[in-house]
Amino acid sequence: MTRHIWQAYVEEADHLRHHQEVKPIYAKRKETIERVFADAKEKHGMRWTTLRGLKKLSMQAMLTFAAMNVKKMATWTWQGPKTA
Repeated sequence: MTRHIWQAYVEEADHLRHHQEVKPIYAKRKETIERVFADAKEKHGMRWTTLRGLKKLSMQAMLTFAAMNVKKMATWTWQGPKTA
């Protein structure tokens, strides 16, 4: 029987995912990482593409996520209106 060269690492990651100290961190995944991809699909046109080829699709994905990062940085630095 043959195993993939990285199978031991996959098994170790799966084992660690169920460890009590890591469970709260893994539970936050749906709020952070999965949310980013959902926003990319819904708000930034990543559901479908008209481009062909890995290079062009990678370019679209990088530009999309760069735009999302710029929007995130703008929200962090935004200082709302000053009240007297």
